[in-house]
Amino acid sequence: MANVLVLANETIGGKNLLDRVRERAGDGGHVHFHVVVPQTRPRHGNVIYDEVVRDSAQVRIDLALEFMRDEGIQGSGEVGDSDPFNAAMDAVHAHNIDEIIVSTLPATSSGWLRRDLIERLQEESGLPVEHVVVDLQAEGLPFDVTLVVANQTAAAPELVERLKALALEGPRRFIVIVPQSSVQGFAVREARERLSTLLSSLDDAEIVAAGMIGDPDPYVATMNAVQYFHISEVVISTLPEDRSKWVADKLVDRVRGATNLPVEHIESTAGVEA
Repeated sequence: MANVLVLANETIGGKNLLDRVRERAGDGGHVHFHVVVPQTRPRHGNVIYDEVVRDSAQVRIDLALEFMRDEGIQGSGEVGDSDPFNAAMDAVHAHNIDEIIVSTLPATSSGWLRRDLIERLQEESGLPVEHVVVDLQAEGLPFDVTLVVANQTAAAPELVERLKALALEGPRRFIVIVPQSSVQGFAVREARERLSTLLSSLDDAEIVAAGMIGDPDPYVATMNAVQYFHISEVVISTLPEDRSKWVADKLVDRVRGATNLPVEHIESTAGVEA
């Protein structure tokens, strides 16, 4: 079996990369892909939460592996070092890699290419290294990506039903972010429980989704997610207007103004916002 390392970050859902993985899997023989996504520090917020940084990379991996499962392709994945060279070489040493596929933005936009990543990997690993360019600005993704922001209303039926309706409109991936209520350990656990509940509901409906916990500030959490992922639209779930701190803080308007993306507001009666 050939073990192929796929190193990518924001381009991981790009059509050129997905097509190349599909083609390589069909070239003959048994192929196993190991996806590595380096951790990326967010631009927004005064505090960097390690779990948020790791979660954002894991979401990319989860969606890539979901694509492979749908195609009948064998795959695994891991979050890598923040330096893409170190992330790739760690995987090469740990997983008996036979060849490497590196996906980047075009040369004019790629920090990885400015650091001569392809040549360094070829020299250090001695393995075949294939470079796949994904131009997200020109091509976008082969599916829409809906960012869902919710806290204790994450399991509300109004939100779940709206997401099911959106899933019927065309090819789409959902990325759910649940801002943690505080930095304390129990708040992180509660956020993960809410996230798990919503993802389970979407999985039961055969909707492709992955999720992460976010910064305690819902605006910062949303803006960091927009940085991490190629988002098509945003859905924000809150309590009714007269009970919602998020509405009082004008979260929906602020996100709409900062991102220039379509932002839909869902009012949910279940839950109590932190």
